[in-house]
Amino acid sequence: MAQTAILITYDNEDAIKEALGLCDSADYKVAKIIRQKVLDKHKYGIGEGKVLEIKELVSKIRPDVIVFDEVLKPSQNYNLASTLKTNVLDRESLILEIFEKRSSSFESHLQIKLAQLRYEMSRAKEKVRLAKMGEQPGFMGIGMYEVDTYYNDIQNRMRSVKSKLAKTGKQRALHREARRRVGLRTVSLAGYTSAGKTTLFNLLTGETKEESPELFTTLSTTTRKIFIEKTPVLISDTVGFISKLPAYMIEAFKSTLEELRYADAVIVVIDISDYAQELKKKFRSCLKTLADLDVDSEKIIYALNKSDLISPEEIVQKSELLGFENSKKWVPISSVTQQNVPKLLELVKKMLERSTQQIKEISKKPDLAEFYEED
Repeated sequence: MAQTAILITYDNEDAIKEALGLCDSADYKVAKIIRQKVLDKHKYGIGEGKVLEIKELVSKIRPDVIVFDEVLKPSQNYNLASTLKTNVLDRESLILEIFEKRSSSFESHLQIKLAQLRYEMSRAKEKVRLAKMGEQPGFMGIGMYEVDTYYNDIQNRMRSVKSKLAKTGKQRALHREARRRVGLRTVSLAGYTSAGKTTLFNLLTGETKEESPELFTTLSTTTRKIFIEKTPVLISDTVGFISKLPAYMIEAFKSTLEELRYADAVIVVIDISDYAQELKKKFRSCLKTLADLDVDSEKIIYALNKSDLISPEEIVQKSELLGFENSKKWVPISSVTQQNVPKLLELVKKMLERSTQQIKEISKKPDLAEFYEED
């Protein structure tokens, strides 16, 4: 049974929609939405008058949690929780909770554990200091730790998780090298969460991976073989991106997301049916995440998905909004109706041919040829 929540978010329809999606994915039923222009005020993140209003709402609604759609400092979280006498989840802790619920593989479980520990470590010293002032929701039991013991315990657990992830990373590297040796080309799907990556993956591979409008349906990378004009190609589905995803979360999922860096082609799936402002925000978020992962922009192809939901004129307008007017690396598609999917595969084929030619040219260099012979 879903728990109830009061949601504090920005006074913006796109922000509200995404925040509600996050709450739904975490199995929280939002009983009340509090809209605010700013969420970064010093003491509570919101004004003291608004906190008093919410306190009255809490006594009436009795929610299980308060969801705050922004990153809170430990002191702000403490102030809110102690005043409202209710556990407070900020945006990062809510996303971590969703990750934990969606974890389905040993590797994704390790990645989520590492992200949780990084989140905890960044707040450890302040949380211990605050906890010693009196136990409050969200800080139960921490007061028994001395700050150094608590901090060191987190570091030790992080080292253990990193060691296990390093082993899976080495295994991935071996698999990549084996694929290279037999000449298998690789394609990765990327994009904002719920853009339709998994639907496209299922269409191309014949798989039946779970598809859902909820956020973060995919947390583990799945790779399958497909044929593009009789040429075998490996295609991978990856975890979805999201705005304001902190660097430590990207770092935690690096062993999975690094498949994007090593792929011969990356298909960025974009929900072209989104409203213009939301479309731009999600697109910028995707580009930033790909840049953080050092993905070569030259090997990116853009699939403007859900194009069956809008008019051809609107597709052109939105493609120009994203700066594609002088680019030949995009195509409007529909993973549901299969519209233009052959054109997308044609773009992928050209990208792979270009990549193959580049590899041949590089391998002719004497120093690299010697390296491959030794390896």
